[in-house]
Amino acid sequence: MSYPNRTAALQALAAAISSVPFARPIRVAIDGRTASGKTTLADELSEILAASGREIIRTSIDGFHKPKAERYARGRQSPEGYYYDARDLVAINTLLLEPLGPDGNREYRTASFDLLNDKPIDEEARLASPDAILIVDGTFLQRPELSGNWDLAIFVDATEAVCEQRGVGRDARLLGGTDAARQLYATRYRPAYSLYERICAPGVSADAVFNNDDLDRPGLAVKANGRLA
Repeated sequence: MSYPNRTAALQALAAAISSVPFARPIRVAIDGRTASGKTTLADELSEILAASGREIIRTSIDGFHKPKAERYARGRQSPEGYYYDARDLVAINTLLLEPLGPDGNREYRTASFDLLNDKPIDEEARLASPDAILIVDGTFLQRPELSGNWDLAIFVDATEAVCEQRGVGRDARLLGGTDAARQLYATRYRPAYSLYERICAPGVSADAVFNNDDLDRPGLAVKANGRLA
């Protein structure tokens, strides 16, 4: 469905999320291609949902990286390394998703690893309120190891060309310049997403698809048979 502006699309999606009738925290994945706009969307939804008075737990999959030696064991530009080796899926499940699930005690942690200093962290557990909403952004969130622990999955859809343009502009300084950033997108990020798409078909399995090519007028499609319907 098209909306007259971004605010209207965001409000429609936030209303759909908040209407899910769970007697425990709702775990929401904001999934999509690298640089599709996942973090921005997750932040925007968090702000809208927080205005309702519910507790919002906002975090990113990036708090659960593996050590650098493991992440790059197949090579800095390996797409398989990015998909299979970048993040600690066991920690994501045991520290964050399962505690907020149907059999959890609501004592959760939002990170297990300090990426900047390349070392594990032992974050103190926090207790979520029974009606909290967890919003997590990141790549590959609907992979089989995680998919059963999300209550809702929102897929941020944007074309490969748009994402790479945004990503190279965003990451050029961090990655050693524009040419180096383009190279890394071409050899690591783009083929890793293709691998993910072949294995998981994330746009198909998500409960809703947020088309983010046009930032001012995004599209929103809620699956008729999904958990948001």
